[in-house]
Amino acid sequence: MTWTVLALNVLVENEILALPKDMRARLARITSLIEQHGFEGLPRETVKHLDEKLWELRITGRDGISRAIYVTATGKRMVIVRVFIKKTQKTPKNELEIARQRAKEIR
Repeated sequence: MTWTVLALNVLVENEILALPKDMRARLARITSLIEQHGFEGLPRETVKHLDEKLWELRITGRDGISRAIYVTATGKRMVIVRVFIKKTQKTPKNELEIARQRAKEIR
């Protein structure tokens, strides 16, 4: 069974669309690899565990770095719950809190 990658809702889809073009393309490439090969096909530095059920995809581009926070759900589903451009070295607490709240919506 292959993986399915989903955005939680329209808010997350809009966050993805707000990324610079090169970062959107990189995110699309990473999610395509996950759908085709699972997480084993990704470079080690691409995925990082944050806490509890939250994980992040690390995306770099010409204009900086961004993160896509996700959770895994039953049926080999990866659900992206928050996407943002990162401006500090550490993931901001408010971004983690938004991701936690959104993750509660997943069944």
